[in-house]
Amino acid sequence: MAERILKYLSENDEVNSLKLAEIFNEDHQKVVGALKSIQANGDLVIAEPVSEKNIELTEEGKLVAENGSHEANLYNLVPEEGTPQADLMKLPNAKVGFSKAMSNGWVLVDKSANPPLVKRKVPQIEDLVQEQLKLVASGDHSKLTDKEKADYKKRKLIQEIVVKSFLLKKGPEFSLSLQKLETDLTSDMLTSGSWKNLKFKEYNFDALGAPPSSGFLHPLLKVRAEFRQIFLEMGFKEMDTTNYVESSFWNFDALFQPQQHPARDAHDTFFVSDPQRSDYFPEFYLQKVKTVHSKGGYGSQGYGYNWKLEEAQKNLLRTHTTAVSARVLYKYAQMPRLIRKKNFVPLKLFSIDKVFRNETLDATHLAEFHQVEGVIADYNLTLGDLIGVFAAFFEKIGITQLQFKPAYNPYTEPSMEIFCFHPGLDKWIEIGNSGIFRPEMLLPMGLPEGVVVIAWGLSLERPTMIKYGFNNIRDLVGPKVDLEMVQKSPICRLDKIK
Repeated sequence: MAERILKYLSENDEVNSLKLAEIFNEDHQKVVGALKSIQANGDLVIAEPVSEKNIELTEEGKLVAENGSHEANLYNLVPEEGTPQADLMKLPNAKVGFSKAMSNGWVLVDKSANPPLVKRKVPQIEDLVQEQLKLVASGDHSKLTDKEKADYKKRKLIQEIVVKSFLLKKGPEFSLSLQKLETDLTSDMLTSGSWKNLKFKEYNFDALGAPPSSGFLHPLLKVRAEFRQIFLEMGFKEMDTTNYVESSFWNFDALFQPQQHPARDAHDTFFVSDPQRSDYFPEFYLQKVKTVHSKGGYGSQGYGYNWKLEEAQKNLLRTHTTAVSARVLYKYAQMPRLIRKKNFVPLKLFSIDKVFRNETLDATHLAEFHQVEGVIADYNLTLGDLIGVFAAFFEKIGITQLQFKPAYNPYTEPSMEIFCFHPGLDKWIEIGNSGIFRPEMLLPMGLPEGVVVIAWGLSLERPTMIKYGFNNIRDLVGPKVDLEMVQKSPICRLDKIK
């Protein structure tokens, strides 16, 4: 192709690349590619960029050119006696066709009839739109006025395109043959000095390298990594959250949640059918939990019901990572008593992992989501400490518009729901729950009296939605997620305080 271009220019002074593609019966891009190869050899050919505005038919315009305009088709469907307007409007493109046919004076609406009838106003018509679009299809649009062009553009029948080409002329180094360009400077060339008489291919510093094949982190994982770093910076240690399946004992009973609580119903919790039950529990601790539920203790009267082991044995997909916190606190309480009493070491723990709830799906709720949980255990902690931790934690996340609402949880008292303002949804949304663990939960574990545990849990999905501007959680997680969004989402950098 390059040699054919050079030969043609040797016989002609200049030629447009589009015309050359037509002469060679080749694709224009192929001619341009050969031109680039020629230019890489030096100034053999001068190529001046040329831009021309042209008009072409859209897909709808092609259909009109072939089958007639919408208004003409509608006119042809109106019988001599007329037809009900409601029936006519059911036809494809009837709204546009009726409007144009009325403005052209082709049809009228007889409102004296019931229902109103659309009738022909003229005996015959000329479909000028179709004729003009046929001319555009053939490459002739000189007969279209500016007003007609604007109207057809508005109707999306034609579109304006810019055609780019090159005007080719002989260059100062014109030759009919191409010299092979060297791509590497070798030691032999340097030793012999032959490099002085060779031509080297220019290095393209603007060329992008081939992107390496790799996986991509989902926005949730990017925000999770940032959250994890914030917890570590604040001195927290991460809990092991690898077990998605929990027994009702650790998920509910150990948290002083009664066995008649609505959250333990199949409408709110996913129960596991195989294995259906767990059989191993710390017997001494289980009896304490049973007693505090049925009879009370530690200053509490309990719930006063007959606590059943078979209810606690039911396996389920954990509804919160607080079940993990209960396990960790229990294991910590089993350390040698002397160490606990004489030298209690405060705990700062966190976890970020999946939980499962039988939720109704909507713009902000999923049945499977991530919970971010923080737990602090020490003496003399108060609700003020909990709010203070929130202020520091959420400011590091970049969320400063917070509200707190009193709430009820079986295992915390007092309890607070956490709300933040979502700019995309333009409303306050709940992002978490918090509170101080009740003595009925902590003391049966064996933790020393006076030790207070403050805890909070929030969703990972909702802060991610705020950070990345999602208004519907199903655009972030689920079968409708755009994979290109995952690939192109920027790395998460939360606005942290210094």
